[in-house]
Amino acid sequence: MVLRWTNSADYRRPGRTWVEQARTRADSAASGLPAGVPEQRGTVGWHQVPEQTRGEHTHSETPLPPRPRVERTSVRGQVLDALRTALVDGELVPGEVYSAPALGDGLGVSATPVREAMQQLAREGAVEVVPNRGFRVTERSARELAELAEVRALIEVPVVLRLARTVPVARWAELRPLADATAVAAAGGDRAHYAETDRAFHRAMLALSGNEQLVQVADDLHRRSQWPLPGGGPLSRRADLVADAAEHMALLAALEAQDLTVVQALVREHFAGAAD
Repeated sequence: MVLRWTNSADYRRPGRTWVEQARTRADSAASGLPAGVPEQRGTVGWHQVPEQTRGEHTHSETPLPPRPRVERTSVRGQVLDALRTALVDGELVPGEVYSAPALGDGLGVSATPVREAMQQLAREGAVEVVPNRGFRVTERSARELAELAEVRALIEVPVVLRLARTVPVARWAELRPLADATAVAAAGGDRAHYAETDRAFHRAMLALSGNEQLVQVADDLHRRSQWPLPGGGPLSRRADLVADAAEHMALLAALEAQDLTVVQALVREHFAGAAD
């Protein structure tokens, strides 16, 4: 089962997106008011919430439609993947605070796996914990993205140049389907899908080194570099995605031709573009 944001009428109100719902829930937690209830000054206090409606989960007597069963151990991973996709897509806006229960509603899961996934994203630097409210999406800077691109280049450029000298030509052909996948995703303008295929291509290329630690470190840096700036950033337009995918195809052609001069120029240009 792949988790996706729900579009059901019992969650979305007319004219309100899941993002607005999550923000409202987080803001309400900060103010101490129930979600959707305007603040009233001069009152003694709020009426006590009925026991059956307290907490993060509200249960209704009306049975919910059956959902496909998911292995418990896979829920957190699926939620983490969904949130990472939302980060890349820009659905989770830098600087905004989101409530775990509201995000869970949008994914059709409880708040617990959302909190666990958000804690992982906090360790990665994508979000920060806001006590009694939820999680704020970290605001990125162009400088930070440039620094990530520089570190990636320091790791990947020498590795690719070494592989160009040592890997049999036939092995490079194995990467062509992955390069083709980046081109298809780019042509469709799907930034989240492109991010996945882009990382898959780079992982497969670096995996030829046989160094699993290197692959993991490089992939983590790559994923962090894909979180967008508030107003866009590298690879924010379809034309940028298409150009980036074309560099994959050109690099593979140079590797198959064993043209080390062109390989070096292309791989350096690839990371320079990521820093712009």
